[in-house]
Amino acid sequence: MTPAISLIVPAYNESIRIGKSLQLIFDYLNDQSYESEVIVVDDGSTDGTAQVAEENLAMRGGVEAHVIRVRPNRGKGNAVRTGLLAARSPVAVFSDADLSTPITELPKVVDPITGGDYDLVFGSRALDRSLIGVHQSWRREQGGRAINLLVKLATGMPFADTQCGFKAFRMEPCRPIVAAGRIDRFGFDIELLYIAHLAKLRLLEQPVRWDHYEGSKLSPARDGLRMLGEVREIRANARRGLYNEAVKLASRLNAHGVLHAPFESSREETIESDASPHLASPAQRI
Repeated sequence: MTPAISLIVPAYNESIRIGKSLQLIFDYLNDQSYESEVIVVDDGSTDGTAQVAEENLAMRGGVEAHVIRVRPNRGKGNAVRTGLLAARSPVAVFSDADLSTPITELPKVVDPITGGDYDLVFGSRALDRSLIGVHQSWRREQGGRAINLLVKLATGMPFADTQCGFKAFRMEPCRPIVAAGRIDRFGFDIELLYIAHLAKLRLLEQPVRWDHYEGSKLSPARDGLRMLGEVREIRANARRGLYNEAVKLASRLNAHGVLHAPFESSREETIESDASPHLASPAQRI
């Protein structure tokens, strides 16, 4: 049976946190009425992240679960694309491995899609800051606000927070957009949203709960400058027409129809294997 939702968890050197996060994810999804799958994408970790994730698949219950190993490390953007392209569900969500946005916030980004109103819904820390439990340092928060302002000016997109690691996709029109992505590092979110914006998909920025956890791989100074360079690269790619085919295909698929109530499946089949036959080509199954 095709799962109703796929949850993608990109992970790089997350061996300490990935086990607890997967326990929370499996507990939550097993309490839901719909079928689901979880895809952990290990992005060239050097600390045994893939092994820890595999060991925790024993607790998956009725949830399908796979681990995809990408070698060598290529960046979060590539890991997210790999997982999304491997997803078998009509709706796919990616979540940061530290669950800085709790898994219980899933309906906030999924329901607007399953209700037929939106094609891409992304969590935001900026629209309602009262939902932030643990804040980043003042310097990091101000740096993030400055980057988002520059992204607005550079892309013409009206969004307040493009970087929150909690985004949901209606995969029929979004699959060509994901496949067209070229940014492998932290600017990949901006690229995905920008191509979807060009395709005139229905985008929703949704306030979600969020907590800062120590151990972030992002350096505000170094990676902020790199991200702005990637924004310039995205605009250059658009001027060269590198996204044109994806935009046309996404627009055509979007006009084809909307998603209606896919969450009415039941667990009548037994999951016999961890391995999906639908894994993305750049990765290896384990």
